[in-house]
Amino acid sequence: MSHSPLSLLFATHFTIWFLSSTPLVFSLKQPFRPIDILPILPRQVSWPILNSLSRSPIDILPTFVGNVSSPDNTLEWKGTCFQDNSAWMEFHNKSGSQFGGGTLHLKVSNAHSWTCMDLYVFATPYRVTWDYYFLGREHTLEFDEWDGKAEYEYVKHRGVSIFLMQAGMLGTLQALWDVFPLFTNTGWGENSNIGFLKNHMGASFSERPEPWVTNISVADIHSGDFLAISKIRGRWGGFETLEKWVTGAYAGHSAVCLRDSEGKLWVAESGHEDEEGQDIIAVLPWDEWWNFELTKDDSNPHIALLPLHPNIRAKFNETAAWEYARSMLGKPYGYHNLIFSWIDTTDGNYPPPLDANVVASVMTVWNHVQPAYAANMWNEALNKRLGTQGLDLPEILVETERRGSSFDALLAIPEQDNWVYIDGKSTSCVVFILEMYKEAGLFAPIASSIQVTEFTLKDAYSLKLFENDSSRLPKWCNNGDSVKPPFCQIKGKYRMELPGYNSMGPYPRMNEKCPSLPPKYSRPKGC
Repeated sequence: MSHSPLSLLFATHFTIWFLSSTPLVFSLKQPFRPIDILPILPRQVSWPILNSLSRSPIDILPTFVGNVSSPDNTLEWKGTCFQDNSAWMEFHNKSGSQFGGGTLHLKVSNAHSWTCMDLYVFATPYRVTWDYYFLGREHTLEFDEWDGKAEYEYVKHRGVSIFLMQAGMLGTLQALWDVFPLFTNTGWGENSNIGFLKNHMGASFSERPEPWVTNISVADIHSGDFLAISKIRGRWGGFETLEKWVTGAYAGHSAVCLRDSEGKLWVAESGHEDEEGQDIIAVLPWDEWWNFELTKDDSNPHIALLPLHPNIRAKFNETAAWEYARSMLGKPYGYHNLIFSWIDTTDGNYPPPLDANVVASVMTVWNHVQPAYAANMWNEALNKRLGTQGLDLPEILVETERRGSSFDALLAIPEQDNWVYIDGKSTSCVVFILEMYKEAGLFAPIASSIQVTEFTLKDAYSLKLFENDSSRLPKWCNNGDSVKPPFCQIKGKYRMELPGYNSMGPYPRMNEKCPSLPPKYSRPKGC
């Protein structure tokens, strides 16, 4: 007798519900937990069930358990499968090498079912490995030989870092599957990005009435007017979604308008892709930039124009702004310091389960997989924070430990606007604009005490620099929409939200020590 996929799915759902909801008469360990049997079920059955269990792309992130460095330093914790776990480190010299190796002992017991397992990642600055545990007993992980004196000393004093994949084996695979569409240029990818931002940031994504592109009169756009851009599909859509989540920004890219001496309108942008596929700083005619966004940008960009307040516009030194823009033309996008703008504190800027330990482990993986990429993204910036030159990531971590500091404290050291990297000053899209504002006089008289490289995009649109009187907005601004935001959305199916817009005046040391966590991203007074 054959069964249809629908009847099989219903029967499986019922069986799992019954097993998970029926109380046990005796205080015995369950033979299995419903989710544990999903890997052995047909894919057409297991994946729909797994999708209903509220998994999220962030389940791909490990949770830091702790460090183990010696037999006298026993670490204890609860796992996802095994409730009682402990680990300790034993040093040996089985290899007969100068610094020997070690054995990490990991004892697991008291599983909640007979079929569950725990998945772990183990890391030092010099290596990352993983293992999973199915049986309740003592397990060992061998480090045959340390990678020289530096790794030996690091493990001896700091230890091997242990991370637990809280979602388990299948949940981690599901999370990988959920992360993948964020970066795809498909309707599936767009819906995945929207769903992520709704679930983790509380974004609304309410639809606007058509037309979704505004008939703009460029005569109403002035030098210094800010363009906030939100991309929701493709490579940049996925990247921006994760950036929004960690920073609290409801836009992921930005550009700025400039008029030349003849009145022609231009758009200055850090992150323009040139013919060779490199992201650089460029100044483009408005018509060229706008036509690209309307016809060629496949990330479905949503764009808002944020006009400067008339009093602020009167202070904007157009000549100085152009001089700055021309001095930066052709320079690469500011990858060097990109991640540091949102890390202001040792523990108040990481959305769970992120923390500095997870960041260090991810950096270590990238350092092995793509060392040149890792060096460009963070090595030089970390060297500047240490006052060193040329150290690679393992050496940076060892040097930080040698100084009695910590990696989370190192990450939180404020970026300085006057730092010059190997390819020049490093400015992301928003930092490029704020540096221009700084040169144009908008932060006077406290410009020298503000490091705009510490600003996220949310910090930028929260600055009290923009128009606050809706009657002065252009007539075409939000025309036909019953909802009237305090800025002009000029493209996009969904209404753009900019929480905290135009609300905070500049102050010395702004955004250097401000905690901010989802979903509300609230900050203490003075931030």
